Amino acid sequence: MIVIGLTGSIGMGKSTTAKMFAEEGVPVNDSDAVVHDLYRTDAVVPVGKAFPGTVSDGAVDRAELSRQLSAAPEKFPVLEAIVHPLVRQREVDFLKRHREAGTALVLLDIPLLFEVKGASRVDVIVVVTCDPQIQKERVLARPGMTEEKLAMILSRQMPDAEKRRRADFLVDTGFGLEAARERVRQIITALRAGKTSEKTHA
Repeated sequence: MIVIGLTGSIGMGKSTTAKMFAEEGVPVNDSDAVVHDLYRTDAVVPVGKAFPGTVSDGAVDRAELSRQLSAAPEKFPVLEAIVHPLVRQREVDFLKRHREAGTALVLLDIPLLFEVKGASRVDVIVVVTCDPQIQKERVLARPGMTEEKLAMILSRQMPDAEKRRRADFLVDTGFGLEAARERVRQIITALRAGKTSEKTHA
């Protein structure tokens, strides 16, 4: 079984690209979706204790949590210490299930793949990228997003150029959905044929 790690900075189109892999029949474990679920289940009590006032109606209020973290970014490691092990366990269960089922390719959608030192957990790294101006326009079009918020998010992410340097395959979403979909198909074809990298650098 080949484990694909999909990553990319905010606004690059990673979630859309993950859906394209899923549409081509590759099972996807989406870290963001797992976190959303954990904020309604296993993470509620520990997050509520560490961040008073963030639990509402039995679930973590993401907006309030985000507000508290914006005010005190130094508390990010506290949240990560709670959430990352829970996300990791879900990932382990996903991989075990598909290994036992004899699945050929699976994809782990991990936004901070490099930042959480997750590269060693995957066989192949696909980085989703696009022109920085397109990225900025996409992100600032999101509700409630500001240049200041974007700057804070980017400060916690490895620069796109470094991610691209470490990638085995790139998907540039700046040329439209169909071009990205075709690129995803090319990558799947290459992996099924045993090619695990397109690296041209040392």
